[in-house]
Amino acid sequence: MTYLFISDLHLSPNHPRLVRGFLALLQDYQQKQTQLYILGDWFNAWIGDDNRSAWLDEIVQALQEFTAQGNQVYFQVGNRDFALSQKFLNQFSGHLLPEIATLKIHNQLYRLEHGDALCTDDVAYQRFKKIIRNPVLLFILRRTPLSFRKKLADGFRQKSHESKQEKHYDIMDVNQQAVDAALKDVDVLIHGHTHRPMIHTEINHKQRIVLGDWREKTGEAMILEIDEQGQQQFKHYKF
Repeated sequence: MTYLFISDLHLSPNHPRLVRGFLALLQDYQQKQTQLYILGDWFNAWIGDDNRSAWLDEIVQALQEFTAQGNQVYFQVGNRDFALSQKFLNQFSGHLLPEIATLKIHNQLYRLEHGDALCTDDVAYQRFKKIIRNPVLLFILRRTPLSFRKKLADGFRQKSHESKQEKHYDIMDVNQQAVDAALKDVDVLIHGHTHRPMIHTEINHKQRIVLGDWREKTGEAMILEIDEQGQQQFKHYKF
Protein backbone atom coordinates (compact mmCIF):
# COMPACT_ATOMS: atom_id res chain seq x y z
CA MET A 1 0.00 0.00 0.00
CA THR A 2 1.21 3.50 -0.89
CA TYR A 3 -0.17 6.52 0.93
CA LEU A 4 0.20 9.55 -1.35
CA PHE A 5 -0.33 13.14 -0.19
CA ILE A 6 -0.69 16.17 -2.46
CA SER A 7 -2.19 19.65 -2.20
CA ASP A 8 -2.50 23.03 -3.88
CA LEU A 9 -2.82 21.86 -7.47
CA HIS A 10 -5.11 24.79 -8.34
CA LEU A 11 -6.49 23.01 -11.40
CA SER A 12 -8.46 25.05 -13.91
CA PRO A 13 -9.08 25.13 -17.67
CA ASN A 14 -6.71 28.11 -17.84
CA HIS A 15 -3.78 25.97 -16.64
CA PRO A 16 -3.75 22.87 -18.86
CA ARG A 17 -0.24 21.79 -17.84
CA LEU A 18 -1.39 21.39 -14.23
CA VAL A 19 -4.36 19.31 -15.38
CA ARG A 20 -2.08 17.11 -17.49
CA GLY A 21 0.24 16.75 -14.51
CA PHE A 22 -2.56 15.49 -12.29
CA LEU A 23 -3.74 13.04 -14.94
CA ALA A 24 -0.15 11.79 -15.28
CA LEU A 25 0.06 11.31 -11.51
CA LEU A 26 -3.02 9.10 -11.57
CA GLN A 27 -1.46 7.00 -14.32
CA ASP A 28 1.84 6.72 -12.45
CA TYR A 29 0.19 5.44 -9.27
CA GLN A 30 -2.71 3.49 -10.75
CA GLN A 31 -1.02 0.09 -10.38
CA LYS A 32 0.53 0.73 -6.95
CA GLN A 33 -2.46 0.11 -4.65
CA THR A 34 -2.62 3.77 -3.67
CA GLN A 35 -4.56 5.78 -1.15
CA LEU A 36 -4.48 9.30 -2.57
CA TYR A 37 -5.04 12.18 -0.14
CA ILE A 38 -5.69 15.62 -1.68
CA LEU A 39 -5.38 18.17 1.11
CA GLY A 40 -7.22 21.13 -0.33
CA ASP A 41 -7.02 23.61 -3.21
CA TRP A 42 -7.34 20.79 -5.69
CA PHE A 43 -9.12 23.30 -7.91
CA ASN A 44 -8.36 26.96 -8.33
CA ALA A 45 -12.02 27.71 -7.71
CA TRP A 46 -15.12 25.58 -7.20
CA ILE A 47 -18.43 27.14 -8.11
CA GLY A 48 -20.57 24.08 -7.46
CA ASP A 49 -20.92 20.36 -8.03
CA ASP A 50 -23.38 21.12 -10.83
CA ASN A 51 -20.66 22.75 -12.95
CA ARG A 52 -19.92 20.53 -15.95
CA SER A 53 -17.25 20.99 -18.59
CA ALA A 54 -15.04 18.87 -20.84
CA TRP A 55 -11.87 19.35 -18.78
CA LEU A 56 -13.65 18.29 -15.57
CA ASP A 57 -15.22 15.29 -17.32
CA GLU A 58 -11.73 14.15 -18.32
CA ILE A 59 -10.56 14.35 -14.71
CA VAL A 60 -13.61 12.43 -13.47
CA GLN A 61 -13.08 9.72 -16.06
CA ALA A 62 -9.42 9.34 -15.07
CA LEU A 63 -10.43 9.11 -11.40
CA GLN A 64 -13.02 6.47 -12.23
CA GLU A 65 -10.31 4.40 -13.89
CA PHE A 66 -8.00 5.01 -10.92
CA THR A 67 -10.51 3.81 -8.31
CA ALA A 68 -11.65 0.92 -10.52
CA GLN A 69 -8.17 -0.55 -9.94
CA GLY A 70 -8.83 -0.66 -6.19
CA ASN A 71 -7.19 2.66 -5.37
CA GLN A 72 -8.91 5.16 -3.09
CA VAL A 73 -9.25 8.95 -3.20
CA TYR A 74 -9.70 11.18 -0.15
CA PHE A 75 -10.24 14.92 -0.29
CA GLN A 76 -10.18 17.78 2.21
CA VAL A 77 -11.52 21.19 1.19
CA GLY A 78 -9.18 24.14 0.89
CA ASN A 79 -9.74 27.86 0.78
CA ARG A 80 -10.31 27.74 -3.00
CA ASP A 81 -12.59 24.70 -3.26
CA PHE A 82 -14.47 24.68 0.06
CA ALA A 83 -17.80 24.33 -1.76
CA LEU A 84 -16.87 20.94 -3.20
CA SER A 85 -19.02 18.24 -1.63
CA GLN A 86 -19.47 14.50 -1.51
CA LYS A 87 -21.82 14.75 -4.51
CA PHE A 88 -18.89 15.41 -6.85
CA LEU A 89 -16.73 12.74 -5.21
CA ASN A 90 -19.48 10.13 -5.60
CA GLN A 91 -18.79 10.08 -9.35
CA PHE A 92 -15.57 8.14 -8.72
CA SER A 93 -16.20 6.66 -5.24
CA GLY A 94 -14.14 9.37 -3.54
CA HIS A 95 -14.34 10.24 0.15
CA LEU A 96 -14.80 13.69 1.68
CA LEU A 97 -12.70 14.08 4.82
CA PRO A 98 -13.48 16.52 7.64
CA GLU A 99 -11.35 19.68 7.73
CA ILE A 100 -9.16 17.96 10.33
CA ALA A 101 -8.57 14.24 9.94
CA THR A 102 -6.25 11.66 11.49
CA LEU A 103 -4.65 8.65 9.87
CA LYS A 104 -2.72 5.79 11.50
CA ILE A 105 0.14 4.36 9.44
CA HIS A 106 2.26 1.69 11.09
CA ASN A 107 2.91 3.13 14.58
CA GLN A 108 2.52 6.80 13.69
CA LEU A 109 -0.58 9.00 14.02
CA TYR A 110 -0.85 11.68 11.34
CA ARG A 111 -3.00 14.79 11.41
CA LEU A 112 -4.16 15.98 7.99
CA GLU A 113 -5.49 19.44 7.16
CA HIS A 114 -5.30 22.03 4.42
CA GLY A 115 -3.32 24.42 6.59
CA ASP A 116 -5.22 27.70 6.37
CA ALA A 117 -6.60 27.26 9.90
CA LEU A 118 -3.01 27.32 11.19
CA CYS A 119 -2.43 30.83 9.78
CA THR A 120 -4.08 32.56 12.72
CA ASP A 121 -2.01 35.75 12.34
CA ASP A 122 -3.96 36.49 9.16
CA VAL A 123 -6.93 37.85 11.09
CA ALA A 124 -8.72 39.30 8.07
CA TYR A 125 -8.66 35.96 6.25
CA GLN A 126 -9.84 34.02 9.30
CA ARG A 127 -12.76 36.44 9.70
CA PHE A 128 -13.69 36.07 6.02
CA LYS A 129 -13.40 32.27 6.25
CA LYS A 130 -15.80 32.14 9.19
CA ILE A 131 -18.39 34.08 7.21
CA ILE A 132 -18.07 32.34 3.83
CA ARG A 133 -18.02 28.82 5.34
CA ASN A 134 -21.23 29.40 7.27
CA PRO A 135 -23.46 26.39 6.40
CA VAL A 136 -26.52 28.60 5.90
CA LEU A 137 -24.68 30.87 3.45
CA LEU A 138 -23.26 27.87 1.59
CA PHE A 139 -26.76 26.38 1.36
CA ILE A 140 -28.05 29.60 -0.21
CA LEU A 141 -25.08 30.02 -2.55
CA ARG A 142 -25.41 26.50 -3.93
CA ARG A 143 -28.94 27.38 -5.03
CA THR A 144 -28.05 30.55 -6.92
CA PRO A 145 -27.57 30.47 -10.73
CA LEU A 146 -24.27 29.02 -11.93
CA SER A 147 -23.45 32.26 -13.78
CA PHE A 148 -23.76 34.24 -10.55
CA ARG A 149 -21.48 31.84 -8.68
CA LYS A 150 -18.88 32.10 -11.45
CA LYS A 151 -18.81 35.90 -11.17
CA LEU A 152 -18.61 35.62 -7.39
CA ALA A 153 -15.68 33.19 -7.59
CA ASP A 154 -13.85 35.49 -10.03
CA GLY A 155 -14.36 38.36 -7.60
CA PHE A 156 -13.05 36.32 -4.67
CA ARG A 157 -9.93 35.34 -6.60
CA GLN A 158 -9.20 38.93 -7.55
CA LYS A 159 -9.75 40.14 -4.00
CA SER A 160 -7.53 37.38 -2.63
CA HIS A 161 -4.74 38.32 -5.05
CA GLU A 162 -4.95 41.99 -4.11
CA SER A 163 -5.03 41.16 -0.40
CA LYS A 164 -1.87 39.06 -0.64
CA GLN A 165 -0.01 41.93 -2.27
CA GLU A 166 -0.71 44.08 0.77
CA LYS A 167 0.18 41.54 3.48
CA HIS A 168 3.58 40.73 4.92
CA TYR A 169 4.65 37.24 3.83
CA ASP A 170 5.01 35.96 7.41
CA ILE A 171 1.41 36.88 8.27
CA MET A 172 0.24 34.34 5.70
CA ASP A 173 2.40 31.58 7.20
CA VAL A 174 1.48 29.30 10.10
CA ASN A 175 1.38 30.49 13.69
CA GLN A 176 3.71 28.52 15.97
CA GLN A 177 1.18 28.23 18.80
CA ALA A 178 -1.40 26.88 16.36
CA VAL A 179 1.13 24.32 15.13
CA ASP A 180 1.99 23.24 18.69
CA ALA A 181 -1.70 22.77 19.48
CA ALA A 182 -2.25 20.78 16.26
CA LEU A 183 0.62 18.43 17.11
CA LYS A 184 -0.39 17.88 20.73
CA ASP A 185 -2.08 14.50 20.26
CA VAL A 186 -0.40 13.26 17.07
CA ASP A 187 3.08 12.38 15.85
CA VAL A 188 3.10 14.14 12.48
CA LEU A 189 1.19 17.07 10.95
CA ILE A 190 0.75 17.15 7.16
CA HIS A 191 -0.65 20.24 5.47
CA GLY A 192 -0.40 22.49 2.43
CA HIS A 193 -1.73 26.01 1.80
CA THR A 194 1.41 28.05 2.49
CA HIS A 195 3.25 27.01 -0.70
CA ARG A 196 6.43 26.56 1.38
CA PRO A 197 7.26 22.86 1.02
CA MET A 198 9.53 21.58 3.77
CA ILE A 199 9.83 19.07 6.60
CA HIS A 200 10.04 20.88 9.93
CA THR A 201 11.06 19.45 13.29
CA GLU A 202 8.72 20.87 15.88
CA ILE A 203 8.21 20.54 19.64
CA ASN A 204 9.16 17.12 21.12
CA HIS A 205 10.87 16.25 17.81
CA LYS A 206 7.54 15.87 16.04
CA GLN A 207 7.35 16.47 12.30
CA ARG A 208 5.40 19.06 10.33
CA ILE A 209 5.41 18.23 6.64
CA VAL A 210 4.35 21.05 4.31
CA LEU A 211 3.28 19.85 0.87
CA GLY A 212 4.20 21.88 -2.17
CA ASP A 213 2.02 23.80 -4.58
CA TRP A 214 1.99 22.59 -8.21
CA ARG A 215 4.06 24.96 -10.34
CA GLU A 216 3.06 25.35 -13.95
CA LYS A 217 6.20 27.15 -15.17
CA THR A 218 8.62 24.50 -13.93
CA GLY A 219 6.24 21.52 -14.07
CA GLU A 220 6.97 20.27 -10.57
CA ALA A 221 5.49 19.73 -7.13
CA MET A 222 6.65 18.42 -3.77
CA ILE A 223 4.59 15.37 -2.86
CA LEU A 224 4.75 12.87 -0.02
CA GLU A 225 4.74 9.09 -0.17
CA ILE A 226 4.47 6.88 2.91
CA ASP A 227 4.58 3.09 2.72
CA GLU A 228 2.93 0.59 5.06
CA GLN A 229 6.02 0.55 7.27
CA GLY A 230 5.87 4.31 7.74
CA GLN A 231 8.86 5.05 5.50
CA GLN A 232 8.55 8.54 4.00
CA GLN A 233 9.63 9.92 0.65
CA PHE A 234 9.24 13.67 0.28
CA LYS A 235 10.05 14.14 -3.36
CA HIS A 236 9.85 16.28 -6.46
CA TYR A 237 7.17 15.15 -8.87
CA LYS A 238 7.92 16.28 -12.42
CA PHE A 239 5.16 16.70 -14.97
